[in-house]
Amino acid sequence: MSTYARTTPPSHPEPPSPPRRPSPSRNRNSPPPPSPDARALPAGHDSLARGASAPVRGTVFALALTGGMTLGPGEGRTVLFGRNRPEVHICLGEDDPQVSRHQGTLTHRGGQWLLSTVGRPPIRCPGGRLLVRDEEPLALGTGYTPLFVGGSRGREHLLEVFVTGPDDEHPRPRHTDVTRPPRVWVLSDQEKLALVVLGRRYLRHDPHPQPLTWRQTAAELAELQPGARWTEKRVEHTVNAVRIRLSRDGVPWLTREEVGEPVGNALNDHLIRALLTSTNLVPRDLRLIDAA
Repeated sequence: MSTYARTTPPSHPEPPSPPRRPSPSRNRNSPPPPSPDARALPAGHDSLARGASAPVRGTVFALALTGGMTLGPGEGRTVLFGRNRPEVHICLGEDDPQVSRHQGTLTHRGGQWLLSTVGRPPIRCPGGRLLVRDEEPLALGTGYTPLFVGGSRGREHLLEVFVTGPDDEHPRPRHTDVTRPPRVWVLSDQEKLALVVLGRRYLRHDPHPQPLTWRQTAAELAELQPGARWTEKRVEHTVNAVRIRLSRDGVPWLTREEVGEPVGNALNDHLIRALLTSTNLVPRDLRLIDAA
């Protein structure tokens, strides 16, 4: 009886399996997943300055050039924004290396949305306030808040934020309403001349202008009106009289108590800017001194 040797066919190694892609939940650099009620806002979405509305009061809308998102209120809910798209919910300044990869956060705590700076550049808030890293978060009120992050070569990157209030926040078109003029104050000829000299750097649009000193202002006024007996004290009393009038009418940041020490040029700086905003002072007023 013959026997046959059992032979084993040559083995063929199995092709290697393709590498597994890590799931988003395993990527420690990815932002936390948004809540179920989160909704993306596409690039090209209308500016939030036009208003926004949501069924739930306290819903936040945040929008950058590349798009944004909206998220309802809830303790600990967070919106991350910055340059590195995979790590944040909203990409801001993606082509500008001066913007931090994780620039800032919007976090809901205690019934309000709080803004924090996480990156190195500060976030410029309304009123010129700069919010820096490790500073206490800034509470955002209802309505529209534009936020800016400075970038390379003088660029500024805008993040629009809107927190809904109790009512429909879409502003009503008012095309035919009578224009409301800015609040203006009556200035005497001498007050206006003194303020134009004091603030001429602002009226000439100098970069980073500062008011002239009392001495500089008095010296220029003495040249313009040799017989008017302008002195440092007279200039100070004239300007302070205008500042006190505006302060009593509700214009902020015109008193030492509001500004705090050291005062420096702050009171005169705020006064001149208030007069420019109200159009009490305009660049053409420079003719009062240029024609002399």
